[in-house]
Order: sequence, then C-alpha cells, then structure tokens
Amino acid sequence: MKNKVVVPALGESVVEARIAHWMKKEGERVNIGDILVELETEKVNVEVAAQNEGVIVRIISAEDTTVHIGDAIAEIDSSAQPSEVPAQRGQPNAKEEESVAASQNGHVSQSAAETSSKDKATPLAKRVAEGSGLAISEIAGSGTGGKVTKHDVEAFISNRATPSQAEAPAQKSGNGKPQTQAPAATHKTGAEERVKMSMRRKTIARRMVEAQQNAAMLTTFNEIDMSRVMELRKKYKEHFKQKYGINLGVVSFFVKAAIAALKEFPRLNAEIAGEELVYKYYYDIGVAIGAEEGLVVPVLRNADLMSFAQIDMAIKNFSDKSSSGTLTLEDLRGGTFTITNGGVFGSMMSTPILNPPQVGILGLHKITERPVVVDGQIAVRPMMYVALTYDHRIVDGRESVQFLVKVKELIEDPAAMLLE
Repeated sequence: MKNKVVVPALGESVVEARIAHWMKKEGERVNIGDILVELETEKVNVEVAAQNEGVIVRIISAEDTTVHIGDAIAEIDSSAQPSEVPAQRGQPNAKEEESVAASQNGHVSQSAAETSSKDKATPLAKRVAEGSGLAISEIAGSGTGGKVTKHDVEAFISNRATPSQAEAPAQKSGNGKPQTQAPAATHKTGAEERVKMSMRRKTIARRMVEAQQNAAMLTTFNEIDMSRVMELRKKYKEHFKQKYGINLGVVSFFVKAAIAALKEFPRLNAEIAGEELVYKYYYDIGVAIGAEEGLVVPVLRNADLMSFAQIDMAIKNFSDKSSSGTLTLEDLRGGTFTITNGGVFGSMMSTPILNPPQVGILGLHKITERPVVVDGQIAVRPMMYVALTYDHRIVDGRESVQFLVKVKELIEDPAAMLLE
C-alpha cells in the first residue's frame, strides 16, 4: 500500500516552504517517526516525520523546490522491500550508493559518516559547502551540539592553505631550465557570486519594505546611565549564576522596564486593525536575535508574569535554539512589542524598524563609559543610547518621549521596578 508524504500545516500565516534537505533517499526503508525531510519556511525550518513505515519509492519534490501546504512530496510503500525499488531520476538507492562509496573510497562507512555529518549542519551551511565543493564532514562545527554553521564553512574556506611556492609544479622556462610557478591567487578581484535568497531572507526583505510603506515610522532617542544596573549585576553575579546556571543579563531589566512603561502608555502595545485600534492588555515581548540566516524574534509570552531569572533563561534558550536551527513556529508567533539589542554587535546608535503589526520597538545599544555631568560635577559613567521607533499613526510624539523617559527612570533606579 502506497502512502503519500504531504507538506503539513506550517503555522500562522505560513503557506509555502522550500525543500531544504532530504534526510532519506529513494529505496530507503523508514519507520514511523523517522525524519524524512527538512523544510525551510519564512520563519523556521520544519522537520517532517514519516507517518507510515515502509520504503520510499518516490521522491516527488527535489531539494530547492518550493512547495505548499498539502502538496505530496514523496510516496512510501508499506509492502515494498528496499532491494525492490529502483533508483529514480538519477538518484541511487541505498545499496547502490554504498557500492559506489565502497569502490571509490575502499569502504562503505564514509558514505554513512557524510550523511551523519550533514545532519549536523544548518541548511545554509550545507548549501555554501556544496557550492564550494566541500564535504561537511571536513568542517568542525561551532554551533550547539557541534552543528556546522555558515560561519564555520566560510572560516574553513578562508583558512585553507594555498600551495606554497616550494610545492608548485616545476615548469620549463624558455632556456629549458626548470622554474617554479607561483601559486594562483585565491582571491579574484571583481569576482561575483549569485546565491539564491533563503525563504527567511526573502521574507525579511519583504516585511522591511512593507513596514516602511505601511507605517508612519518615527524614532526618538534618549541616553541612560547604566551605573546602578551594572552595580546590581556585579553584586549578584555569582549568586545568580550559582542558583540559576546563567548570567544576570541586561535585557531582562529592559523587558521589565518596558512592560511598566507599556502599562502607562498602552497605545505602544496596541495595533491597527482596519479602522480600529486593538488594545492588548497582555505583554508578549519579542526579543530580536541575530540568527545565521537572518533576524528572528522569539516571543516571551506573558512576560509581565516572569521573573528576571525566567526571562534570562528563556532568552538563553531562544539563542541556543536559534544557533542549532531548532526554533519552532510557536516560539515566533505573535508578540505585542519588540526589544532589539544592537549593542551586542557594537552598535552605538540605530533606528530600529517596526515588526508589523506591532507599533513600537525599543532599540538598545553598546554600553560605553563617557564623561557626563552629575550634580554639577563631571563624572565617568557607563552610558547607553536607546531608541524607540513607533507608528505615528496611533502613537503621538509626546507619548513616545514619555515612554522612553519612563524606561530611563526605571533603569537608572531599578529598585523602583519593585513598586510597578
């Protein structure tokens, strides 16, 4: 009996995906629950598991094909045997592949090792490696669980040693004497490379343009003296880490301060729906994370009910999942307000772009010691510029400035957050 493998529901507003990587091949036997294929969507990568056991007798959609929810992408025959299934469309079955590997490499195990190593690489890393003629098994991974990332592949390529002049093949000069040929340069000036955009990158590009076109975005700035937050972090650093296993971060303070300010200025936690304003009295705070294939914004649900430790642990978990490519659609769904921290990359100031349909985003930046005037005296303090981008269609300038002042007051006097 033949059963079709179909593209499952991919989550809120996601209707299509790209076949990123087939984990199984035609002619290979699978059990219920085995991962068959990895789909790349505009938000996350989704693994599709086998719902039936049997042999994959046909792969309908090849890698890099765009598919939609409900599309059949493969067939599994519960009555077939692996040896009975011929290779189709030039893809060898499992036995043929092992035979080829054995004849070329002297043993079968290398093929299995390469397949295993591919599973330990992100889809983008695989594409970059394949485009450069590299085997993933050659490259050490720096991601969670040793997963190979795009950065690992690019570092491997840049660090490959070029042949030394002593190793260059000898050629005869015009007088018949051998001469050493200098190695060819590995960098080509003016070279170009065309790489197909990932689903996520295309979506980011589209949404950024939509945000610019569909909202009246303005940004207001302020600066915050981080002295007291830094003192608290230093004072409780060891105790916090011993108790919770993580460091007390900066972002958790801003999550708490932002929620207090949102309660005071609720339009920044609202959205526009047609001709109506939708006020939200829950606080699902998105925290932007720079992932390998583009920015992702996982959401802290009901963040107003979370402790500092719970916020920091959730952010650490999101960061780990982003590095390993295991963020889920549920992690990214919704969100009422976003915080983005360009300071981790060294940014001193920026104007963050809204994450529609949200109408506010708070941008954090690098903490830098600067001379400032305190009580009439010049003092050196750890200072941070902060930026609030807002949709001027529903948020007035007065509200935005007062929101940012409220955040500033709470961060400069964090004990006041206990009263909020």
